[in-house]
Amino acid sequence: MTADTAGRRPDGVLPQGFRFGVATAGFQVEGHYNGPGEPRNNWYGWERDGRVEPSGIALDLWEHPEIHLDRAVAAGCDAFRLSVEWARCQPADGEWDDTAFARYAAILDACQERGLEPLVTLHHFTSPWWLGEEQWLDLDAPERFAAWVAEAVERLGDRVTHWVTLNEINVLALLSHLVGAFPPGRRLRVGEVVRTLDHLLAAHVLAYTEIHRRRPDAVVATNTYAFSVYELDHLLTDVLLARLHGITRGDLGAWLEDRREDHHARVEPVAGRETGLRLWAKRAIPLEQALPRAVAAVYDSPHPCTLDVTQVDHYEPRVSAHLRLPGHRTAGGRNWQPATMLWDDRPNLDRFRAFTAAAAAPGRDVWIVENGLCNRVRNGRSYPRLDGWTRPGYLRAHLGAVVDMLDAGVALGGYYHWSLVDNYEWGSYEPRFGLYGVDRARGVRWLDTDSMGHDAAGTYRRIIQGLRDGDRSVLHR
Repeated sequence: MTADTAGRRPDGVLPQGFRFGVATAGFQVEGHYNGPGEPRNNWYGWERDGRVEPSGIALDLWEHPEIHLDRAVAAGCDAFRLSVEWARCQPADGEWDDTAFARYAAILDACQERGLEPLVTLHHFTSPWWLGEEQWLDLDAPERFAAWVAEAVERLGDRVTHWVTLNEINVLALLSHLVGAFPPGRRLRVGEVVRTLDHLLAAHVLAYTEIHRRRPDAVVATNTYAFSVYELDHLLTDVLLARLHGITRGDLGAWLEDRREDHHARVEPVAGRETGLRLWAKRAIPLEQALPRAVAAVYDSPHPCTLDVTQVDHYEPRVSAHLRLPGHRTAGGRNWQPATMLWDDRPNLDRFRAFTAAAAAPGRDVWIVENGLCNRVRNGRSYPRLDGWTRPGYLRAHLGAVVDMLDAGVALGGYYHWSLVDNYEWGSYEPRFGLYGVDRARGVRWLDTDSMGHDAAGTYRRIIQGLRDGDRSVLHR
């Protein structure tokens, strides 16, 4: 569905075809990676060396997908975001695992049988171990990724219409080469960040072509994490959308400069540390020459635009808010890291509306493909959030903001909550985002509530049903 066909339903609340879903990622929920005889991804070295908690069985979706899908249906969803994992399907260079592809085909069939439209991500922060931890610095990385995409779509494309090529390009580059939280664990390597962004964005463009070559009716995009600093977020989508706006290659640099000023003025006024961060990004990532391979791929593409929708992930968009002095109070004690923990990110509905609306593009719907609230569970103990937010309250507030945006004319096509169930959060099980909690002390035992003891899934279901029926009062009870 595009903005041109996004007519309101007779009830006046939701557009035709609007979907409610949950988002998941293979490595975070499937389990059975990086152990003896199991497929290895780029996190294998860190798990082996004890740098992170092993993912282990995770949520065992690989063996029991029906549990996840039935829970998504019980939460009122008609869409399910999942990933098809490269490391599982190509365990060695030149070797394809037919059994893995068949298993994914069965999972996709199970989605359709339950009325869940699959949204498939082809790279969610993981790559095969045999490619190495620094894969995205390699010159042939975009072409290697495109070859993987071609194989996946050749085998599974008859079951999937909606695709995400690469998840959160901006986060992957930053956490891998600036913050050091993802393999290969580099810190403050600004040049590597820019090179990785360039290669990832070029990879998306090549993947877009491969998908549409095999399935012309596909809806293909890449999602970014909403950030207040232009170079770390909207620069990427603006490069992909430039031709749609009629911008020639020679005029691109000047247009991006204008877009940066507009973005910063609209989404977050300059204040305090944000000023310094924006100046740093402006000097570190010169717009005219920052992404040469991606720009070349965009202007060489046979497609005038390589985004069929714009996709956004919304959590805490202020870059400055992710930095804090060590020793600050957090749920369960003190945090001695110079960073804000996920369970301390503060929801802000004005920012949610502003950053989502800013993702709009001519003739393109906006899909919110991740949005959620984190709390902390440590050694089996669940800690309340310091700000008092609960997941039911968060859902009512943010889905109310979705309705506000629809009323204001923003062409929204869907909302996917992160996440269905408490899962592996990139090295730890402490951060919990699930509509459903998990008691990990007893293996993988699903709870009927979330990990704070609230009926989050039931709240989501009631809101979804109410809005489908045209009843806005569900947002307030």
